[in-house]
Amino acid sequence: MITVRNLSKVFPPDNKVLSQVSFQVDQGEFIAVIGGSGSGKTTLLRCISHQEKWTTGQLIYQSNDLSTPGLMERWKLGKDFAFLEEKPALNRNKSAIKNVMMGRFYQTPLRLLTGTTSRDEHVLGMDYLEKVGLLDKGEKKVGQLSGGEQQRVAIAKALIHNPKVLVADEPVSGLDPKATEYIIQDLKTLCQERRMSVIATLHQVELAERYATRIWGLSEGKIVLDIPARSLTMREKMLIFGEI
Repeated sequence: MITVRNLSKVFPPDNKVLSQVSFQVDQGEFIAVIGGSGSGKTTLLRCISHQEKWTTGQLIYQSNDLSTPGLMERWKLGKDFAFLEEKPALNRNKSAIKNVMMGRFYQTPLRLLTGTTSRDEHVLGMDYLEKVGLLDKGEKKVGQLSGGEQQRVAIAKALIHNPKVLVADEPVSGLDPKATEYIIQDLKTLCQERRMSVIATLHQVELAERYATRIWGLSEGKIVLDIPARSLTMREKMLIFGEI
């Protein structure tokens, strides 16, 4: 589904953040990316989702080389890939349902200009809020919701345009244990039921071990561990994090 070969990212003048990273992602995988601060996790996800240009390397998606995508390729990537930031990109002064529908506007540019939605689209948006357990919060302003609820609104917003790949940067950072479990379970369910591929950075190793199907360990801009998800050994943790 996704093949990356020798991806490197250098920020001027000579700060190499990623170095010769290669991997393959298959449909329905839940890949947890773990690593210490400054290991390159966020930059890797931003490159995979085309939020950030890389310096050298090749990205192949569904047999098409998208290393230097043109306008049509970027539009297709925008439909097939969804990117979740650590802090949800939501309008706190608008309702949850209106925020979710902003994800739909990507496919209907006229709606984006007018800010209007049809009855059918409104129902569709509420369906996606129901999928993340927020049907009763649809008309509430996002600023009135908890951190976990806001992240779930962001997930519904990402899902409404039916992406094939969801890339999430620390989707449970700063959330309480209950909200954390709910959201990670949501991501796992997406992989199992919709065959969506999820690539997520997680700062809690135990979440990666419990919920992911595969673990990538990053250190100094390189993938130093790529294994089916399981409990990591002390040696593997030291390989990723150094002294622990």
